[in-house]
Amino acid sequence: MARTNSDDLLMEDDLAAAFLGGDDEVVAPVEPEEPAVDDVPQEEISEPVEDEWVETDEFPGQLAVDVYETADKLVVKARTAGISKSDLDVSISDNILTISGVLSGGEDEQTTRWHIQECYWGEFSRTIALPVQVREDENSVKAELKDGVLTIMFDKEKTEAPKKIAIQ
Repeated sequence: MARTNSDDLLMEDDLAAAFLGGDDEVVAPVEPEEPAVDDVPQEEISEPVEDEWVETDEFPGQLAVDVYETADKLVVKARTAGISKSDLDVSISDNILTISGVLSGGEDEQTTRWHIQECYWGEFSRTIALPVQVREDENSVKAELKDGVLTIMFDKEKTEAPKKIAIQ
């Protein structure tokens, strides 16, 4: 395969040739390091040990958010499906927004064994330093929980354009 002046970089044509079968170079297949699960004798497959599970009660789950601006607003959106208004706490201080709460409903007393547990249940919290100054008074902030989406809209603080200072 041809190289460019810098031996570390491949030309676009070289990359295409490598993936599309150009240049008569043959690449040996990579051998797997471990056999596939189907190839392992059944007696070698062990049951998971309960002690291997790490409890995360010490660290509340993170809430994914979108933050964007319009001409006069800063908007924060978070998917909060399954959370009631009474289980949410939203606060702001010094341009730092905190959204926290509890997502309940994942527990079932009749469960004897989990097979897959991907959903997060329990406390969550997210603290965000807002990227622009916002007004924090009650009349300038609107929070709405609709169809599993928490939307918080802040009025942006009006800032004057920078003023030029004459150097004497």
